[in-house]
Amino acid sequence: MRPTAVLLQHALRLTFFTRPNCMLCTEAKDVLSKVWDRRHFEYDEIDVMRPASKEWRNLYEFDTPVVHLDKTRDLDQTTGTTAKARKLMHRFTEAEVETAMDAVEKSQK
Repeated sequence: MRPTAVLLQHALRLTFFTRPNCMLCTEAKDVLSKVWDRRHFEYDEIDVMRPASKEWRNLYEFDTPVVHLDKTRDLDQTTGTTAKARKLMHRFTEAEVETAMDAVEKSQK
């Protein structure tokens, strides 16, 4: 069987909000890397301090790291996130990320 574009798509998109010189962000990225080794997902990283990320800076400037988890099929665009995304903030474990992934995968549209 040949893989098709549909089979190659990931069920989840994880958007990671970070900022420079953030030790919690470095730790969170390590956690996400370990989860990725077991369960793949689409990944997008947003530096909230960049000028193009002003809307996210207003929300998360003092709250990074933040993770948004969305079902890719529920998204209208090929990048980004939604307001109804499942969110994890500050400190989280691999188990907490995987539990959130399970919840998003099982949720209805």
